[in-house]
Amino acid sequence: MAEITRSRSGFDGLSQQNRSTTPKIQLLQTATSEAWLTQALANLDLILLDHSHCERKAAGVALNLMFRYPSSEKLVRTLTAIAQEELSHFELVNQWLERRQIPLRSLPAPPYGAALSRHIRREEPERMLDSLLVAALIEARSHERLGLLADHCPEPELAQFYRSLMASEARHYGIYWVLATTYFEREIVDIRLATLATLEGELLATVYPQPRIHS
Repeated sequence: MAEITRSRSGFDGLSQQNRSTTPKIQLLQTATSEAWLTQALANLDLILLDHSHCERKAAGVALNLMFRYPSSEKLVRTLTAIAQEELSHFELVNQWLERRQIPLRSLPAPPYGAALSRHIRREEPERMLDSLLVAALIEARSHERLGLLADHCPEPELAQFYRSLMASEARHYGIYWVLATTYFEREIVDIRLATLATLEGELLATVYPQPRIHS
């Protein structure tokens, strides 16, 4: 599985009293910028609403892969559990929205997800490999950013909520990576992952004007 090492977040100016438990995500080639964290902390309600959308979309990704590759037994069995857990998180986030009297509504999506998906090759088996690795990268970025929110959110209860989701988010990106190495040779996975991870980092080099988990 992809290596995870503990490190400080690097955002000491934002939180001197709370040393980070945010892990350094080895799947990712770039760390989230301080600009994103500043934007997110100033717009926690919007971040929560977008988080709801992210959990719903994550369940959809798992379901879509199950439908696309119904004869890949390990994939189907593994992603069944992922889809169920993502929907459970969707409900938990929606409970937070209700507590804060934030109505569910659509939000314009940042270009991140669609731009990554455009790099998924259209022919098999490359399509399967790229789909698994793009899902892994998105989950890894979600894990990193939830960790930053857990470390720096000024509301202790909400910070604890973000922290409670981190273990499952780490497991999710690890599972997609393991599935990629199950169906493809490790060298092929590593080469393609390096390419996609570079693209992923470039997409986040400029913070999206609207606060989003993946802005």
